[in-house]
Amino acid sequence: MRRAPLAVGLAILAVSAAAPLATGADTGGDSEPVDLSADHLEVDLEAKTALLTGHVKLTRGPLALGCPRVEARYDHAAHVTWARGSGGVVAEIKGVHAEAPEVEVDLAARSMELRGGVRLARGEGVLTAEKATINLATGKVTMNDVKGTIPVPKPAP
Repeated sequence: MRRAPLAVGLAILAVSAAAPLATGADTGGDSEPVDLSADHLEVDLEAKTALLTGHVKLTRGPLALGCPRVEARYDHAAHVTWARGSGGVVAEIKGVHAEAPEVEVDLAARSMELRGGVRLARGEGVLTAEKATINLATGKVTMNDVKGTIPVPKPAP
C-alpha cells in the first residue's frame, strides 16, 4: 500500500492550490498572503473576470504553482469562484511535484481537476493519469487511466 503518500500528497496539493484562490471568508479566516507574479494582468470589472498571462506564479505557504496563463471569475465581493490554469501547469507542495497541461478549480463545487495527462512524483514514486479530480471538501482523489512506479523498500535483514 505504498500509494497512500502520493494520494495524500495530491490531496494536500488540491486543498492548497484552492486556498490561494479563496479569501479569508472561505478559508476559516486564514489571512496568509498569496504572492503572485505575471507578465500581464487584464481585469474586466463588468464581466467579473481576470486574465493573468506570461510566467504566472502563485505561492502561498508551502505551495508554489506556475503556468503561462490563468483565467479567473470572481463574485461581487472580488472572491475568486473559478479559475483555470493552462499552458503547462507545474505545482510543488510538501515534496509532491505535479504537472498537467491544465488545472481547473471550481470553488463553489469545491473541486479541482488536473487534466490532459497528469504526472505526479514524490521521491522515486511516479504516477501518471489522463485526469485527476480532487474533492476539496473531503480530499478524495479520483484518477483515470493510472499507471506508475512505486518504490518498495527492501525488507529489513
